[in-house]
Amino acid sequence: MTSVKQSSILLPQGFIPVMLTPFQDSGEIDYDGLKALTELYLEAGCAGLFANCLSSEMFELTEDERLSITKTVVDQVAGRVPVVATGTFGGPIAEQADFVKRIYETGVQAVIVITSLIAAEDESDEVFLTRSKELIALTDDIPLGFYECPVPYKRLIMSPVLAELLATGRVIYHKDTSLDLEEVVRRIKVGEDYNFGLYDAYMVNATASLRAGAAGLSCIQGNIYPELIVWLCNHYNDSERREDVVRLQNFFDESMELVHTAYPIIAKYSLQKRGFPISLFTRREVGVLTTELQQKMDQLLEEIDDLQNDLGITSIFKKSLAK
Repeated sequence: MTSVKQSSILLPQGFIPVMLTPFQDSGEIDYDGLKALTELYLEAGCAGLFANCLSSEMFELTEDERLSITKTVVDQVAGRVPVVATGTFGGPIAEQADFVKRIYETGVQAVIVITSLIAAEDESDEVFLTRSKELIALTDDIPLGFYECPVPYKRLIMSPVLAELLATGRVIYHKDTSLDLEEVVRRIKVGEDYNFGLYDAYMVNATASLRAGAAGLSCIQGNIYPELIVWLCNHYNDSERREDVVRLQNFFDESMELVHTAYPIIAKYSLQKRGFPISLFTRREVGVLTTELQQKMDQLLEEIDDLQNDLGITSIFKKSLAK
């Protein structure tokens, strides 16, 4: 056990969705829609929320918008679950540290560091570690997390590097996009003695990661069928629901490609179809939601309804419409 003073913050086990940003058709942020969407995640049983992330179109937001959407979510949650949010957007480490502090002042429990904005793709792990430790030193006692965001490129934190960062006592969260179950297990192992949780983004490994000791899941699918992901987090080790878990994991595997196509437009379309009022407007250039894609998603949404009925899950959208 390390003797370094650790952050006293421990994020909960379960599903921490990466949040969308609702926009008006004009392109302005729909803050009322964001508040309603926050409530929808909570209604689904999410253990926490990841605001101001790639799904939020964070690179297409201004600094003030990043701060305002994060503060809106924090205020709406009002302490019911922890909120984390991205706080690094490139540039000199000192400037990134300043924005980490500004995001933290919104009331989040931890600030998330984008791995690919700490070092360039052609720079070594030693450079990444040096700059990460500089960022840690410049951000007081703020609890931090790391996200292997695929934009501008995906930089993985392999387990030996993660071990060095954990030894600072400041890293409490990791959004894992390695897609490698063996490496996920190694990362969980190096974090065992710390207030640290690994949240897997790769739903193909969802059940296996949870059984290996992952704190939870943090994936884009939560913007389409959050109830199913919460159910898995609650039942992945339930011997009486083993066949249901296998069926659900197979569904995640089979739907992986579709839910990533033209995302996040396809997620907003799915929310619309399920009964949540949200514009399809996005600021990111992510492709076109074709008629064929809509038809495929319509079929998937029918399958989701069947799955939820079979698992005994009441749709959060039906609950919301009934209020």
